[in-house]
Amino acid sequence: MPKHLTAEQVEHFHTRGYAFPFRAFDAGRAADYRGRIEAYEAAMGHDANRTLKIKGHLAFPWLVDIARTPAILDAVEDLIGPDILLFGASIFAKDARDPRYVSWHQDSAYFGLTPHREVTAWVALSEASSLHGCLRVSPGTHRGPALRHVETFAKDNMLAKGQTLTEIDEATAVEMPLSAGQFSLHHEQTAHSSLPNRSHERRVGFAFFYIPTEVRMATGRGKATLVRGVDRFGHWDADALPRHDLDPLSMQQLGQSWGAYKDGEIRQASDMEPVE
Repeated sequence: MPKHLTAEQVEHFHTRGYAFPFRAFDAGRAADYRGRIEAYEAAMGHDANRTLKIKGHLAFPWLVDIARTPAILDAVEDLIGPDILLFGASIFAKDARDPRYVSWHQDSAYFGLTPHREVTAWVALSEASSLHGCLRVSPGTHRGPALRHVETFAKDNMLAKGQTLTEIDEATAVEMPLSAGQFSLHHEQTAHSSLPNRSHERRVGFAFFYIPTEVRMATGRGKATLVRGVDRFGHWDADALPRHDLDPLSMQQLGQSWGAYKDGEIRQASDMEPVE
């Protein structure tokens, strides 16, 4: 029996590639986490989108705590089993009246995982409605081949390379609005995007990337954190988890991971798999 999801929700995820909304924690706790992120931004003098990417959870122990929230892990376990690794996390924050957007893309394009069983939990730390530019998905795209992305490096695109799928039919888009403290789930091959924030309020969310322990990197060893169960495979080395806020060792790993992803030459999944 599922721990958090209903049988219908599990089936919906496997056939459609997404499920929502679910409650991680209450709005008060979400506001506290948002406040901590904005305190970090004020201290650093820049937008957290510049730094808390790919391994963003390594900046603060409380971000690791969010990733370990029982309600989130229960839902993820219902989809990928009891042995779960967290291999990454990224912030997606849009200011009020923000022209920035996220183009249609598949997370699997650059994650370099095999097999494709990653599940992303997108956790809202503020309201994320249609007006705020909530996450959108194209249902069923996870059941097809790896799609080819065009790297646009467009100015307002929040993705590192502006990676864009140009053949997604907008008519298929399903919005996944969330209130503060809720989360959604989507498969790594489910095409998704988000529009600009047209509201007068900031939209803040954190995406956490989970895999079953049998999943590995296609091009060598990576680093991850066991958040539930037992790792019987040993495909991953351990993350340098933060001992305290902005721990230099964990921040070094965060910076290296983000830099390699943002600036490195990374093969797309469509280059490594046959496209039918």
